[in-house]
Formats: sequence, structure tokens, C-alpha cells
Amino acid sequence: MIRHTVVFRLKHAAGSPAETAFLKDALVLATIPGVDKFERLQQVSPKNDYRFGFSMEFAGQAAYSAYNDHPDHVAFVRDRWIPEVEAFLEIDYKPYGRQPIERPRPGVAAAPRGKS
Repeated sequence: MIRHTVVFRLKHAAGSPAETAFLKDALVLATIPGVDKFERLQQVSPKNDYRFGFSMEFAGQAAYSAYNDHPDHVAFVRDRWIPEVEAFLEIDYKPYGRQPIERPRPGVAAAPRGKS
């Protein structure tokens, strides 16, 4: 699994119709085959000046490479991203170590552990 993330700041004024249109039009990325768990995110921390983020997952490198080369992705980057994004940081992750780590949920008793 690869999680592709990018945080960014647009050239458009906050709350402007152009900002809204960009974020709406980005939904085309979610329709590209191989894209799972696509999210548009809004920054809430004052620790940096990025305002938005996109996050998505791919089953593996082949799906991620196909996404990068897909005509809808290429067109979005060329026609929208390059002209409208002022700054960004892209980070791609894969799981580290043993996954997933199970944590007890509040109000749910943990299953008893057997002795080996």
C-alpha cells in the first residue's frame, strides 16, 4: 500500500469562487482507476501556512504509477495544479513495520489474551 499525500496553498483568495472550483474539480482524481480513500482536507493548525491537502491510497507501485500517467491526472496537473497552486509539499508513504496496530476502543473491552 502507498499513501500519496500533498499539502498546498492556492494562489486564490480564501473562500473565493476560484478556490471552491479548484477543490471541486480535484474530485476528478478520485475517479482514476486504482485510487482508494481519496480525501480533500482543510488545514486547521497554525503551525504552517498550507491551507489544504489531498490524500489517497494505492494498492501498490503499479497502481500509483498508473495514476501518475493517467490522462486525467496529467491534465489536472497541467491545467489546474501548475497555474493555481502557489506552494506544496508532497509525501508518499508505505507502512512501516508490522501493521495494523490494534488499540482498544473506549467502552469496548479488550479480548482476553491466551497464554502461549
